[in-house]
Amino acid sequence: MTVLRYGINSSVVIESAEATGRHEPDVPRDTPLADPGEAASAALNEPLDYPPLAKSTTPGDRVVLALDRGVPKAAEVAAAVVHALVRSGIGADGIAVLLNRTDGDAKTEDPCRLVNSDHRNRIRVLTHDPADRKQLAYLAAGESGEAILVNRALHEADIVLPIGCLHDDRAAGYYGIHGAVYPTFSDTKTIQRFRGLGSLDASGDRKRELTDQVDHVAWLLGVNLTIQVIPGGGGRIMHVLAGQSDSVRRRGRELYDAVWSRTVSRQAGLVVAAIEGPAIQQTWENLGRALQVAGSFVEDGGAIAVCCDLSARPGPAMRRLASESSRAESMRHVGRHRPVDALPAAQLAHALDRNKVYLLSRLDPSTVEDLNMVPLEKPKELSRLARQYSSCTLLSNAQYIMPVVE
Repeated sequence: MTVLRYGINSSVVIESAEATGRHEPDVPRDTPLADPGEAASAALNEPLDYPPLAKSTTPGDRVVLALDRGVPKAAEVAAAVVHALVRSGIGADGIAVLLNRTDGDAKTEDPCRLVNSDHRNRIRVLTHDPADRKQLAYLAAGESGEAILVNRALHEADIVLPIGCLHDDRAAGYYGIHGAVYPTFSDTKTIQRFRGLGSLDASGDRKRELTDQVDHVAWLLGVNLTIQVIPGGGGRIMHVLAGQSDSVRRRGRELYDAVWSRTVSRQAGLVVAAIEGPAIQQTWENLGRALQVAGSFVEDGGAIAVCCDLSARPGPAMRRLASESSRAESMRHVGRHRPVDALPAAQLAHALDRNKVYLLSRLDPSTVEDLNMVPLEKPKELSRLARQYSSCTLLSNAQYIMPVVE
């Protein structure tokens, strides 16, 4: 018997049938940080291959913290960064925190809520709107002559300091440590370009090309110092890294591999993938990533069951997938128009082509059925389902797992 956690405080008990071969979760490894803010402060006190903030900043510098989407414990980390900047001599009036519009619309937790009250009222909190031309500034021309546009605050800053969350480099929509800056804080056209379905091929030329573009824009903006977290289960953090970008990238990959790699020793008839954590983790994007990861562990023709607290309405790509009688035709349309949920819709379509997909969530069962998934309304239904399979693999915090095929 195994208890698999999902959502904030939800869990499901998986009891295998007598003959079932069950592979239980073995990641994440190690223990989450008890105090992420303290860890962030320590990382900034001794950055990797980079001078301390007091030696690399001047009191008049304008600093923008580019906060990526989905960073666990963002308020704790942001507060530590702000306090470190102030201690180094940067005035609070010169610090801005730049958020993605999706986070602003969702009314997610105030990233500055833990900042000292004397400083909090002086910090600017900006919400990026990729469709607002007034917010954008021309940075340079790309290789094809297209304009590279970024949020004006980044363009005008003396120091751009990304705060991001590391993922498996193969994860859909992840373009490395500088993705916290670009295309996250670019224009609508650019963001759509990065949603092209060709990027789903993790080893393909398109994914490498886009990642190179991201690194080039970071270089144009003078991004040398970065802060990255290695996520833990349930919206927690395992490590915080700060320092020179290449050094953080190398060390981050080592730590991420140690925490989240999981060997695919053999495939199972049923894979149960859980998404644990607060609302910021309960997204269609993470559902798509969980399905992609589960696909490495399940037999062709087997079943995937995802348990999560997803409650957000399906986006335009998902709705297109539900409305079309031809899955291939709907994906051709999504590939052309690249709506906000293009990548998770493509991941769902791929999973449905190979496997039966069950979903335990907070969505209306009819919505789940429209998407050709089988709704599970209670955890005990998933427990009964597991007993029907002779082999079952459990994936905790599936959105982060890095499959390693033997």
